[in-house]
Amino acid sequence: MTGAASRVFTIDPGRPFVDALAAGLLDRYRGDRDTGGDPLALAAVTILLPTRRACRALREAFLRRGGGRALLLPRMLPLGDVDEDDLVLEAGAGLMPGEGAALADLPPAVSDLRRRLLLARLVAARPLDPGGRPPTPDQAAWLAADLGRLLDQVQTERVSLGALAGLAPERFAAHWQITVRFLAVLSEVWPGVLEAEGCLDPADRRDRLMTAQATRWTETPPPGPVIAAGSTGSIPATADLLAVVAALPRGAVVLPGLDRTMDEASWAALDPTHPQYGLRGLLARLGVDRRAVADWPASLEDTADPKAAAGRRALIAEAMRPAATTDAWREARPLPSEALAGVARLTCPGPREEAEAIALMMRETLEHPGRTAALVTLDRDLARRVAASLDRWGVALDDSAGQPLGVTEPGGILRLLARATAEDLAPGPLLDLLRHPLAAGGQDEARFRAQGRRLELRVLRGPRPPAGIDGLRRVARARGVPEGGGLIRVLDRLERILGPLVALMAGPEVPLRLLVETHMACAEALAASDDTPGPMRLWAGPAGEAAALFAADLITAAEGLPPLAPRHYPGLLDALMVGRVVRPPQGGHPRLSILGPLEARAWHADHMILGGLNEGSWPPAVAADPWMSRPMRAAFGLSPPEHRVGLSAHDFTQAFCAPRVTLTRADRVEGTPTVPSRWLLRLDAATQATGLGAAWRAAAARGASWLALGGRLRAVAAVSPAPPPAPTPPVEARPGRLSVTRVETWMRDPYGIYARFILGLEALDALDRPLGVQDYGMLVHDALERFRAAWPEDLPPDPEAELLRLGRAVFEAHGDNAAVAAFWWPRFVRTARWVIDQERARAGTVRRVRVEVAGDLALSGVARPFTLTARADRVEETVDGDVVVVDYKTGAPPTGREVLAGYAPQLPLEAAMVAAGAFPGIPPAPVVGLEYWRLGGGRERPGEIRPVAGDAGDLARRALDGLTALVNLYARPETPYPARPVPDVAPRYSDYEHLARVREWAAAGEEGE
Repeated sequence: MTGAASRVFTIDPGRPFVDALAAGLLDRYRGDRDTGGDPLALAAVTILLPTRRACRALREAFLRRGGGRALLLPRMLPLGDVDEDDLVLEAGAGLMPGEGAALADLPPAVSDLRRRLLLARLVAARPLDPGGRPPTPDQAAWLAADLGRLLDQVQTERVSLGALAGLAPERFAAHWQITVRFLAVLSEVWPGVLEAEGCLDPADRRDRLMTAQATRWTETPPPGPVIAAGSTGSIPATADLLAVVAALPRGAVVLPGLDRTMDEASWAALDPTHPQYGLRGLLARLGVDRRAVADWPASLEDTADPKAAAGRRALIAEAMRPAATTDAWREARPLPSEALAGVARLTCPGPREEAEAIALMMRETLEHPGRTAALVTLDRDLARRVAASLDRWGVALDDSAGQPLGVTEPGGILRLLARATAEDLAPGPLLDLLRHPLAAGGQDEARFRAQGRRLELRVLRGPRPPAGIDGLRRVARARGVPEGGGLIRVLDRLERILGPLVALMAGPEVPLRLLVETHMACAEALAASDDTPGPMRLWAGPAGEAAALFAADLITAAEGLPPLAPRHYPGLLDALMVGRVVRPPQGGHPRLSILGPLEARAWHADHMILGGLNEGSWPPAVAADPWMSRPMRAAFGLSPPEHRVGLSAHDFTQAFCAPRVTLTRADRVEGTPTVPSRWLLRLDAATQATGLGAAWRAAAARGASWLALGGRLRAVAAVSPAPPPAPTPPVEARPGRLSVTRVETWMRDPYGIYARFILGLEALDALDRPLGVQDYGMLVHDALERFRAAWPEDLPPDPEAELLRLGRAVFEAHGDNAAVAAFWWPRFVRTARWVIDQERARAGTVRRVRVEVAGDLALSGVARPFTLTARADRVEETVDGDVVVVDYKTGAPPTGREVLAGYAPQLPLEAAMVAAGAFPGIPPAPVVGLEYWRLGGGRERPGEIRPVAGDAGDLARRALDGLTALVNLYARPETPYPARPVPDVAPRYSDYEHLARVREWAAAGEEGE
């Protein structure tokens, strides 16, 4: 095919592809009236490019090359997103008789969402689980996505589904046989589903369209020039079309980076991971020898030194040499050191340092007018880090990968709304929803936020409330919210907004379309503000438009599908939203870009930064096929998974040959050591083989300078270890009233008293807090209080039954909690029996029992007024006129040593208050006993009495004297409130530990030691 060979060209790596392409086209087709040229010649050209972004890049290249003159640009079409309009397949447009009608009748492509839902239904009907359990809808949707990718690959590579039979003989593992039997659905059932839908698979339809275009151009060549540029022909239909273009009288194919100097042994030994593998296959399809491929003629000024560019191409060719011929490295010819001029490389400790170094390189580019830079990476986390680092200088970047719809504000509120309603308005999901920036509930946004905070503090925090709005109302009323008050009105408003979706979520099965429509209506109602309708807020901007398109597609795709259990809806929504990307309009910096390797094929920048060069990132890891093993794929006729590695290698080769390039990687990611990209390792070997070892080390030194500069950005002056906090507030701000339990905190952690009573900081209850031992203790205390409050002197006829009756009334508040019924109630029953045994044993010596007795005592002999308060669990008045003070503990009580040392002063101080007559109704009396009742409810030891050793009266006096001394000490303005002054007796847990920075100065103290 000599004619075809004369119409196949290449643009060498390192030359700006789109600029060279534009320059050549302008040289050949631009009209010039002064010379009699046709001014419409360029507009008559049709150019086929790999992607839409490549079309945009070529358009910009024409503008740069046009020198400001008006141009009628050629028609630029993306091969990757072909349709009838793009490929001029309108009926009657020069087609053979009947061909136009046939193409006009070509069924449309099934939408992605509709196909996933239809495939998910098939997946659910044929469970892959050996036990026959069907997958959940979201699991089915994920499997359907994998199944759709397999369908696309099969149709793209033109493999017959009939070849599935016999793929898994008896010698294969059983699960492969199950999988192959399942895949029969693609050949036996799926065609009928598509026929009923009146649609085709997207890959099948694209193949038919491209085949039709190839046929049309073969039979009726177009009158104008047709040029296909930048494609490697990895798709068979594309390769066929390129073959037709190459054969057209006015056609041309421009290949990216064809290696025409590779030795024949290496060319024959290429494997799918090699960057030239795809081009070799395309040339074979074209019937063209690579040595016959010419350079694309273009009058483009090369900014790179020709010697350096040739050396760079030779170096990367050696580095990418097939494994079968790497023995040639021993005899490789030396390359000039200029081959690595303009190359820098750096290995960073981690992703943060890598991102900072890249951001600095890009920021430095802006110091030079007109200079450009681009980060090329497959690591989206690295891309986000770089964009965030550049934001410190007010530089915004356009990431070609876009942003997943699910993490945008519109996508986020849709996901949160589905989750909150599916979980019966549980506090966590509901609060996340109310805090969302788009949530306004028909009100002023600030007012809605304030109402949400009030609802959080009064209702949502603490143990999980009962389900739904009614459950929240019950909790609100139980916590003292007035009927008809502001919070009740807030709940009423939420019920009007969320009620329809909450009601659907409560049903057993709901049609998916109805669920989606109700979901979107509730989202619009929630997004409405007092001055802007919900749809205008929810669907605004690029992200809103993408979310609206997703919602409309999902409503359409859900038509006629079977009902869905609503509890699975949030997971299904998440699964279906994956893959939807929001690409903002071109608002990023005009001279900086973040690109994926695919987009970088048609991109040129003065400084190309190749980031994330680790195995598994670039090249990406070869994912295991969930449907077929490697031998099965080969037998079926599918290309090996490594084929994508070859495409990625070609992208790397093209970018590496840029005049100025920097290679970066992180040594560890999330604390895990990484493996350098195979291409870096090959470059290590190739530079040694070609005598470029010193130049390669110099490239590392150039990269290290950026790492050092990034370190200077993070550098801080020498910091002295933070001392423990020791605030000294004014005396008049210090508390003059504390409870006996707070006195213990004062002894162990004075900073806790400072934070609570001087700063006024009170720890919030945990959100959706599970019931814990503290709640159990409160229930036990409440039941025992009710029992002895009703029977202060004599016991009832059946005391055990009476205590259990009162206990049931107390525990009833948590009747919907299975753990309370299963674990706590049996413990309480055992505790109740033990308590009644103690009551009976003491009945002859105890005259009266008082419970939850509140009292206060004004201290004397203090430098400033101070009042001690207490609420005693149990005070027993004996027949002898003495008193025993009891404290209930469902956990571990203090040790006797702690009581004697004064670090557990609760009971001694209560005894001092009894002796002073500080409890109303209890006359001053000697205290003869201090006891802790441990009410654990265990099977072997349901309860235990632990008396405090020593004389109770003496302990009381010593405790009161100690408190008086403490009050006088803190009445002095220079006395600070230190944090944990004695670490050995510090509280096990403190709400204010983080405010006191305990870990910071405690760790510094340990290092100092």
